[in-house]
Amino acid sequence: MQPPDWRPQADRAALQARAGLYAGLRRFFADARVMEVETPLASRAGLSDPALESWRTTWSAPAGVEPLWLQTSPEFPMKRLLAAGSGPIYQICKVFRDGERGRRHHPEFSLLEWYRPGWGLEQLMAEVADLVRLALGQPERPVEILAYRDLFLSHLGLDPFQDPTAKFRARAQAIAGAEDLDLDRDGWLDLLLTHCLEADLGRGRLTFIRDYPPSQAALARIRPGPEPVAERFELYLEGMELANGFLELTDAGEQRRRFEQDQVQRRDLGLAVPPLDECFLAALAAGLPESSGVALGLDRLLMVKMGASHIDQVLAFPIERA
Repeated sequence: MQPPDWRPQADRAALQARAGLYAGLRRFFADARVMEVETPLASRAGLSDPALESWRTTWSAPAGVEPLWLQTSPEFPMKRLLAAGSGPIYQICKVFRDGERGRRHHPEFSLLEWYRPGWGLEQLMAEVADLVRLALGQPERPVEILAYRDLFLSHLGLDPFQDPTAKFRARAQAIAGAEDLDLDRDGWLDLLLTHCLEADLGRGRLTFIRDYPPSQAALARIRPGPEPVAERFELYLEGMELANGFLELTDAGEQRRRFEQDQVQRRDLGLAVPPLDECFLAALAAGLPESSGVALGLDRLLMVKMGASHIDQVLAFPIERA
């Protein structure tokens, strides 16, 4: 029998680049007086978001076998630390998302997540830009900030806030395989963004997209007004989504309502419905400080830094060799 290929996928240059990136990130946050923290990878609660799937495992507890879910993000426990008075914090960690595999996706990947109490989105976007420029060694790389609505209007002639869902569905029919899809409004918008707009974003610059439809708020606040918007942003770099940031929702009742709505959608889709994170909701009820936070994909950042075309080029051992 042929022995398995035991060697790493990433070459030595990629391994050195990752080590250098992490060292630089830690210097950046040490200089900014942001504390590094560590939180559990496994939780008794899972993610409610219908678009993501948690990995489930089990723990042989003294009272019997209990289900656990591997984190898709360290967001909930980090916000518990914020509510307990930690101040600004960051974490470099592994996260897990079942069913994700491709040129830019891997079921286990590395994430940088950080929170800034008292900051708004403008301050956080500026810090994200500084960090990414430093990581890339491109201090002069320009920044552009676009509203989600303006992006769709200028490039597709569609109003994501006002146009009927049928218009999005019709425009998406040019995308291969779209004719077989049965998506809701946000599903069609996401398909159009990823297949018609994303490839041109962040080319030679850092492109922040902000002010999303309220239905895409997730854990972000909704800014009221004649046209309410979700106070969140995404960063695109060389045609890839790199980071997702929120002006954090602090209302425990509203967050529970969103989670329960997610659970209804998961049941309707025939997906597993993990229990809600009651510790996180209790932390919100106790008082989460006004904060903004962001999660940034480190493997994708390395891909851009090294000119890699596939995520496996920056991973020591992809899942097939793990």
